[in-house]
Amino acid sequence: MERDTRQRRAIRRVIEEAGRPLSPQEVLKVAQVHSQRLGIATVYRTLKGLVEEGWLAQVELPGEPPRYETAAKAHHHHFQCRACGQVYEIEGCPQNVQPLTPAGFLLEGHYMVLYGQCAACVQAC
Repeated sequence: MERDTRQRRAIRRVIEEAGRPLSPQEVLKVAQVHSQRLGIATVYRTLKGLVEEGWLAQVELPGEPPRYETAAKAHHHHFQCRACGQVYEIEGCPQNVQPLTPAGFLLEGHYMVLYGQCAACVQAC
């Protein structure tokens, strides 16, 4: 367990308040408001530690660097805006994927990402 520093508290606060998965750069930008001397190396180190502790989960999107969200969330999926690149949570699971599983296969899990434009980017057009 790592020490509870001002920087670590700022990073945890940013992730808790975001309500969506954040990239390390997004974490840095917002957390610097609470801890001005915070650097990207500290963000990466802290994110790694929080994942190892089980407090944080990595969100893997095809062709993208990982983003991070709290690990305590129930099963859900994500929406990525193709205009601004931000990732948003989709609560719950919108469909039963078992019928998509080929005959004789054992489904052990699934992950879905929807793509399009977020409300802010649609409104800006």
